[in-house]
Amino acid sequence: MANKKSMQKLHLIRAAVAAFVFVAFIAAPMPSPAQVAVGIGVALAPPAMPVYAQPASYRPNSIWTPAYWAWGSGRYRWVAGSWVVAPAAGQLYTPGYWGYRSSRYYWHGGYWGRTVGFYGGINYGHGYSGTGYVGGRWSGNAFRYNTAVSNVNRTVIHNTYVDKTVVYHNGYNHVSYNGGKGGIHAQPATREVTSHQHAPTTQQPHHQDAAPKSHNPPQ
Repeated sequence: MANKKSMQKLHLIRAAVAAFVFVAFIAAPMPSPAQVAVGIGVALAPPAMPVYAQPASYRPNSIWTPAYWAWGSGRYRWVAGSWVVAPAAGQLYTPGYWGYRSSRYYWHGGYWGRTVGFYGGINYGHGYSGTGYVGGRWSGNAFRYNTAVSNVNRTVIHNTYVDKTVVYHNGYNHVSYNGGKGGIHAQPATREVTSHQHAPTTQQPHHQDAAPKSHNPPQ
């Protein structure tokens, strides 16, 4: 009799656990196609980069992360740029970019690092003209802003300088993707040579293998 009661109790526990798992499953949100579909390319090329004004930065040690085109619900949408406080002193941001491969456009995600790497040669503006970043540079634990390029509130941020020699417009090219028909045909070099040797922390050599291999369209 005791053994029979134990078996009944075990069956009840199993049934309760199964019911709990089922309820948790149906209550959980279903992942979007972008979350489950890894490496899906987009057949449509992203639009050209629009010209827009950069908002002022009010936070010291914040780095400009450019606006970009994201893909979702069958269309491109514009995601505004923003000032983001660097995760640590000396960290710089490499923007993401759209690249063409096998008749599709794939997104290469942006990332933080000690140097600015390859971002497709895309002219994002505001210091990102296709190679490196000229909007400022680190000086110890403080980021200094080149106000010839960067818009900062100088009543709050005092680490500034003006260097107009690094301002160039890459032929006013507003193409927003690398490769393919009409795209920018820049290639990551094993060593990117720069003429702006006075700003070595923002114009560093970049190795192709250093960048993350992310190909998910941004949402």
